[in-house]
Amino acid sequence: MEDANVIKLRATDESEAAKKRPRPPTCEPQVEARKRRENAQSVAVLGRTDGSVRQLEELVFGAEDELLQRLVEEDEERTGSLLVEDQHEESGNSEDENDAHVQPSQSSKKAAWVDEDDELEEEVDMKHRYRKDLIRGEAESTMSKQKLQQRMREHFQKSMGGTPSWAQSSNKRSKRKADEDEEEEEDEDNLLRRTGNFVASSDSLPSGILRMKKCLHANSARPSEDRLTTVQFHPSAQVIMTAGLDQSISLFQVDGKTNPKIQSIHLERFPVHKAQFSVDGETVIATSLKNKMFYLYDMMEGRITPVHTVRGLNEARVKEFSVCPEGGALLLTGTNGYLHLLTLKTKEVVRSMKLNGTVSGVAFSNDGTKVFANSEEGEVYVWDLRSSRCVNRFTDDGCVKGTSIAASPNGQYLACGSQSGVVNVYSQEVCLHSANPKPLKAVMNLLTAATSLTFNPTSEILAIGSRAEDEAVRLVHLSSLTVFSNFPVSKRKIVYRPSCLDFSPRSGFFSLANNKGHAPLFRLLHYKDF
Repeated sequence: MEDANVIKLRATDESEAAKKRPRPPTCEPQVEARKRRENAQSVAVLGRTDGSVRQLEELVFGAEDELLQRLVEEDEERTGSLLVEDQHEESGNSEDENDAHVQPSQSSKKAAWVDEDDELEEEVDMKHRYRKDLIRGEAESTMSKQKLQQRMREHFQKSMGGTPSWAQSSNKRSKRKADEDEEEEEDEDNLLRRTGNFVASSDSLPSGILRMKKCLHANSARPSEDRLTTVQFHPSAQVIMTAGLDQSISLFQVDGKTNPKIQSIHLERFPVHKAQFSVDGETVIATSLKNKMFYLYDMMEGRITPVHTVRGLNEARVKEFSVCPEGGALLLTGTNGYLHLLTLKTKEVVRSMKLNGTVSGVAFSNDGTKVFANSEEGEVYVWDLRSSRCVNRFTDDGCVKGTSIAASPNGQYLACGSQSGVVNVYSQEVCLHSANPKPLKAVMNLLTAATSLTFNPTSEILAIGSRAEDEAVRLVHLSSLTVFSNFPVSKRKIVYRPSCLDFSPRSGFFSLANNKGHAPLFRLLHYKDF
């Protein structure tokens, strides 16, 4: 009974499923036409029901044609803007690359590691013997680490004459190098644009640190076997002369590297006390210690002429002399305060001048018409060379015994050295008229007698020296009347006891004669010419 009912239900389901199962399409034309009409009506009804939707689309997006046109325009604008942005980005990148190539990065370098303790304001005891030079008063008994670092940096820069190139940042070094290259190019352009005399006075010499370089000894090709007494640069050629007690006079070419020897002459039994070039540089005059005779060496002809007697000269020996700036005459220093004017052409004394005491030094004014004579008694006499008349006389301030004197080439300064080592620097104009001039500066850097005084040709430097002590040479900056702090500075001695100091004609070199038979040579980098 139960099985019959199940079977009946299954049959009913199958019949209903068969009804719902799609029948295969018929091929009757009437049926096809009816179906087409029904589909057309359905589509028409759908179009009517969606009219509100279509109206909404037109309000939002516009009509179909307008929407299509607007989409096309937006695509074109978007494409154009992208192209413009790409061009800007490319040009910006190229400009950035050029800027990065021309200018160094301005970003400062960051520290690789930072200690937190460094940020603490820790006070440092400044009473320690290694830090006493850094304080500027008793109030600075303690100092913060940051302030101490700044003080040490300032102290280092002051001792070095500024920040050294290796301590500058890469930006400053590159900028400085670019500026130097531009200056060199401008100098080259100016050099090619004009003709004439290129020798001109240098820019103002700074004080404090004198930029200089130690060169090979001027007489390294032939060192003297005894004490050197003279070193002098030729007035026009790049030549230096040395002479000494080894009875020889030597000439060297100055290049700062090898300084080759040009010529050397030997004077038999004639230890040279002093040798000087004539004004034209063609003759060398040499005197000895105890001889009345002196020598004239003609460098153009290579001839040595001994002068045994001088007409009108009543002296036992000829030792100290000075070449007159006008040329053709010598001013001999005699005994008992006498000064004798000797002409080289006739070898005779044309006039004599006398001062009270013993002559210790002689200097000429820049025009050659005046003679300044220093006496061992501390008095300075001013003579008119043409009339042999004393036009002024004054006492060197604080001097007990005079030892040397020098006048600047520009006629501005007069320097007087004393036995105590003090060198008084006067105004030359005041010394010509005042009976009691006051020194502009008393240089007290020498502890022994100031035996050598020399001005450089530009009248910016005064070299002072003492032959009584090693390394007793100082260079004075005349504009500030201060001493250059970096000369002489060397780990081993090279100056020793100087007997003569001299500058090259354009101040490019400085040399001296010492008691070891050497002539140390220094290149003064501030001056560009020999």
